[in-house]
Amino acid sequence: MTDIDRSVTETAPAGARPPLPGDGHMWVMVLGDLLIFGAYFVIFMVHRAMAPDEFLAAQQHLNLDLGTLNTLVLLASSWFVARSVHAARAGTYERALRLVYAGAACGVLFMMIKAFEWFAEAGAGRTLSSGEFFTFYYMLTGVHLFHVALGLLILGVVVRELRSPRRRRISVTESGAIYWHMVDLLWIVIFGLLYVMR
Repeated sequence: MTDIDRSVTETAPAGARPPLPGDGHMWVMVLGDLLIFGAYFVIFMVHRAMAPDEFLAAQQHLNLDLGTLNTLVLLASSWFVARSVHAARAGTYERALRLVYAGAACGVLFMMIKAFEWFAEAGAGRTLSSGEFFTFYYMLTGVHLFHVALGLLILGVVVRELRSPRRRRISVTESGAIYWHMVDLLWIVIFGLLYVMR
């Protein structure tokens, strides 16, 4: 048991639930984002149900290999970030820092692959005005990409915390991980809706 686990156990009343990891404000932000994306997903499904053949025909133009690669990259990123939280809780801050860097590098790689895919689709004439499916494709992946970029900024805050012996608040590291896992979760749903579902 680490010092942090021990202190939580000692301060929590017997039988009480341990507190949620991270900061409460981050949980509110994450739940709000999930509700907004949930609405996007419902709207996409309604429009898909109204024109299934058109959506299916457009979907065939997406590169499933690139979508799968991006999914694996984000899953690896989330694994690195989760391990960094464990390392920070154990007081091994140098290891935690390296793991956050690895997670952020995967996030940058995700953005590069997505930019390549966008340019390939646009170069083939498939743009926002190429039908409803591609309007949803660019909108959903674009809003998600914005969240990845914001997640990288948040991971930058985590790096600052881990590098400074005077800071190193575990709640900040946990909050960064919570946001990053939300970004990963959203991509898995987007990947399923846009690339996989038939």
